[in-house]
Amino acid sequence: MASQASVTHGVMEGGGSYNVHARVPAGGANLALPLLEQTVRGMTFEGGTEPVVIADYGSSQGKNSLAPMRVAIKELRARVGPERPILVVHIDQAANDFNTLFDVLHKDPERYCRNDPHIYPSAIGRSFYENVFPGDHVHLGWSSYAAVWLSRIPMSIPDHFIAVASTGEVRAAFERQAAEDWMFFLSLRAGELRPGGRLVVVLPGNDDAGGVGFEPLFSHANEALAEMVRDGTITSEERSRMTLGAYPRRRCELLAPFTDGQFRGLRVEHCDLSVVTDAAWVDYEHDGNKEVLVNRHVGFFRAIFVPSLASALPEGKKPAFAEGLEKRLRQRLSERLTPLHSFVQTLVLAKQDATTRHRETR
Repeated sequence: MASQASVTHGVMEGGGSYNVHARVPAGGANLALPLLEQTVRGMTFEGGTEPVVIADYGSSQGKNSLAPMRVAIKELRARVGPERPILVVHIDQAANDFNTLFDVLHKDPERYCRNDPHIYPSAIGRSFYENVFPGDHVHLGWSSYAAVWLSRIPMSIPDHFIAVASTGEVRAAFERQAAEDWMFFLSLRAGELRPGGRLVVVLPGNDDAGGVGFEPLFSHANEALAEMVRDGTITSEERSRMTLGAYPRRRCELLAPFTDGQFRGLRVEHCDLSVVTDAAWVDYEHDGNKEVLVNRHVGFFRAIFVPSLASALPEGKKPAFAEGLEKRLRQRLSERLTPLHSFVQTLVLAKQDATTRHRETR
């Protein structure tokens, strides 16, 4: 199992770009909000004035965290009263755009701490592949579209940049890394959750046929990268280092650690695969605005994936690379319009309390 892994992918594009263009992750997370509400409603909380701790594992720039935190806090207030302190801790890599996150928490009209003086937001600049909290510290964990990123890239992908397009030995290496990282992520969270705590995980997923929905977008981007090598914008050696450390898992891969019904004291209360409709395509079907559709698809790719691809380049080449790749991708998407309907996996994991463990060992 991994230990103190070094994250090798880039963070999301800064300056608030992720907040603007991350509609797909927001859509997937929104599908999980009723389940989050139900989860908090079913939790047991001890009395007293000790703060309730919510951990947001993989917050990025904060905008997509507002809705789930509002839902959780609303239910918590019904359970623990209006004055009990609630600590909301956002976790992401140290290189994350925390300035934008704090600006969102301070100014956004939909911020969850508005009109509630007993909510205390904070942030930790650390990967969730490390210990983030002391043991038995977190009441409720939330992680949306974050654990798809691996702790390390096991090997390069010949002629492509994403594991879902790989086969053979390369695909097997990513599968092993993804399995190892998933168990490590679960082990860390199991230690940080309080007995009786819950962890809600939302992840991009694969359907039964192995598709993720973004294959056309990835194919167009791969063609654009090949063109950039041919015209000398980037070298073939630089291109060979461009690999995304992301791996959407299948349901069977997510459930694999729970072979005897539990893993490190965690039990699966819910695991479901849903379709995330491409809202940009739905709007295009309604208004026929091709330019807006392409802009939204290109913005999504640039904000989420381009920083990781650009990490293979010297610092001075990154801005021109991002602009050049966007231009080429925009042209290809304009010529071949296609929807990007995708899939999302949602899990609820419960940490057993002492009473449950005692009953099951009798």
